[in-house]
Amino acid sequence: MASEGCEDAKPEETKEEDGAVVARSPSITQEEPGREQLFNLVVNTFLEKMEEAGSYQKFASCYNRLYKVQPELTRCIYDQYIYHLQTSFREEISDLKNEGNLEALFRTLDKLVEEAKQRETPAWRPSGIPEQDVRSAVVPYLLKQRKILQKTLKEKEEGNAKLAEMVLAGRKKITDLQKEIQKRKEEWQAIAQGSREMANTLDEHH
Repeated sequence: MASEGCEDAKPEETKEEDGAVVARSPSITQEEPGREQLFNLVVNTFLEKMEEAGSYQKFASCYNRLYKVQPELTRCIYDQYIYHLQTSFREEISDLKNEGNLEALFRTLDKLVEEAKQRETPAWRPSGIPEQDVRSAVVPYLLKQRKILQKTLKEKEEGNAKLAEMVLAGRKKITDLQKEIQKRKEEWQAIAQGSREMANTLDEHH
């Protein structure tokens, strides 16, 4: 019978191999289950929801004619469909866990939580309010940076003021030199003029 072969195609139970998620919910005996256990529990609970009776009734209503003629075959097809869907989903989750190294990350998070319980000083989020904790951590840093920038700006302004004074002093010196040169030039021109006049006078007497 087709229905018998169909029933044999679905295994009674599935086991976890190479990190694959098992089909049934794991038994959690710890008071505080680890993150990996919680993750598997959520996944398996979702998979189990696929097998609820209401889901089969909806499936049968979509294939009402087949269900009326061969209800056992309809049920068999539904069971195979759910089984292959669950298997595909478990394989995808297993690949994601392996690629993302989720098991190691879960263990690291669990370890951090356990270590945090032994801390006497507040954690990075002592208040539990992200906005307030970020503000308390970032604002002092920004104020410190602003103080440093203000000090740097003041030093630059003082340096620029000194350079401006040096430039003005240099310009004044250049102006004074130009005046001195002009004065010496005029003096030399006067002396030269006097010498020429004296020379002309001597020539006239001879």
